[in-house]
Amino acid sequence: MSSPLRVMLVDDHALVRSAVRGALEAPDIEIVAEASSAEAAFDEALRARPDVILLDVDMPGMSGLQLIRELRPRLPEAKIVMLTVSGDDRTVLEAMRLGAAGYLTKDLGPEALQRTVRGIRSGDLPMSRRMAARAMRRFIEGDVHGVGVEESLLGTLSSRELEVLAHLADGLTDREIAGALVISPRTVETHVGNVLRKLGVRNRAEAARSYREGREGAF
Repeated sequence: MSSPLRVMLVDDHALVRSAVRGALEAPDIEIVAEASSAEAAFDEALRARPDVILLDVDMPGMSGLQLIRELRPRLPEAKIVMLTVSGDDRTVLEAMRLGAAGYLTKDLGPEALQRTVRGIRSGDLPMSRRMAARAMRRFIEGDVHGVGVEESLLGTLSSRELEVLAHLADGLTDREIAGALVISPRTVETHVGNVLRKLGVRNRAEAARSYREGREGAF
């Protein structure tokens, strides 16, 4: 008899983790670790070395997408599966590009979640057929048009966030950006924080580099 499938849960909402833990309660599935942030999950995942990581996308601080980028080379055997509210095509595409093994939404019922997690061990794709078809179509379209990771990530930003990022890449300070866009420096800080989270980068220099690489890939 094979050993239980070792699963880690990463979500900033304790109630969500509790619900998922309850849904996965079974003799052949073991919850070996939990984390309420991507930062905490990084160290915990390296310690627990789970078979499967169920990961939310939107969390305070480091995003789920950035965590995939950090963990994939360190835990190549672990299957990282997004379990989140949003089934946005761009987010699905970017998660898969970064190495996610699948993408599930939180409206999945307990039995379906158990069945899907068990299927990971035998190589099943943890994703609905409809979402997989959409992701495949986007992958094909992206390959045809030469869309790279940086460019597709830039597509998740709002028009205002792109404006702020463009000025940031030009070397402007928050106060200078605020003056150029006629908004407050505090609002600029908020936009910059959103940009860092959506691009899955740690600082402004990395955000500026992603912007320049994305713009180069668009032409």
